[in-house]
Amino acid sequence: MKRALPQLSAAAAPLTREVETVDEHGQRSVTPIPAERPLTVYVDKRELVTLMTLGAHPEWLVLGYLRNQRLVRSVEDVESITVDWEVGAAAVRTRAGIQDIEARTARRVVTTGCGQGSVFGGLMDEIEQLHLPPTRITQAELYAIVNAIRLQESTYKSAGSVHACALFERERLLLFVEDVGRHNAIDTIAGWMWLQEPPMGPQDKIFYTTGRLTSEMVIKSAQMGVPIVISRSGITQMGLEVAQKVGVCTIGRATNRHFLCYSGAGRLEWQPALATAPR
Repeated sequence: MKRALPQLSAAAAPLTREVETVDEHGQRSVTPIPAERPLTVYVDKRELVTLMTLGAHPEWLVLGYLRNQRLVRSVEDVESITVDWEVGAAAVRTRAGIQDIEARTARRVVTTGCGQGSVFGGLMDEIEQLHLPPTRITQAELYAIVNAIRLQESTYKSAGSVHACALFERERLLLFVEDVGRHNAIDTIAGWMWLQEPPMGPQDKIFYTTGRLTSEMVIKSAQMGVPIVISRSGITQMGLEVAQKVGVCTIGRATNRHFLCYSGAGRLEWQPALATAPR
């Protein structure tokens, strides 16, 4: 039976705007910068949170935010998401409401996340329930993923000041998302995954982020069922502790042929000769 997917508006906004700048020589020019804008999320007419975002895929972002905050358990719980940039709001209508929403959103944890800054405290209480698939990655696939990101056309290359996240199936790029914060980018991917028909499973999925691997990034990847996370940045102590607890393979400082595996080394098929092989 086909799932009852939510109705979504299509309110993508321009990702950059041009501003006048003056360089070190005193020369004036026009330079693109990321277009950061607030998006206040209302769930069944109740204000929930304001996200700072580029606005590339706001409906996916909102859906993924609700998913990763564990406020909705199924995509079918959401009837519609309508984004209106004139008022900077996203209106979410659920099919049966969110049970105990006041209590579940009362406790907030301030995070390192740009673009959000807090998560609902109950996330940490549920990590013991997560079960991840036995996905593995070869060192050759890791290098292919890092190279695919290097070649990807992006807002960062033209305007800077954004984070990127990507979802791979083995070394095949499925989705590349940029936003002002890495949390927005991973939530957007989570929303997109939920909307796919047939439903997208986590088997052989690998997550990439340009940002550091903090505890909330590791938790969100695990909640999506993706057990391998790659970053060009490093990892925090709590990010490592969470990864070890739930069995996530975390790979950081991944640039060119260099990388550091912080946890879950058993998921990586080592091919050390590739690190020094001619390109």
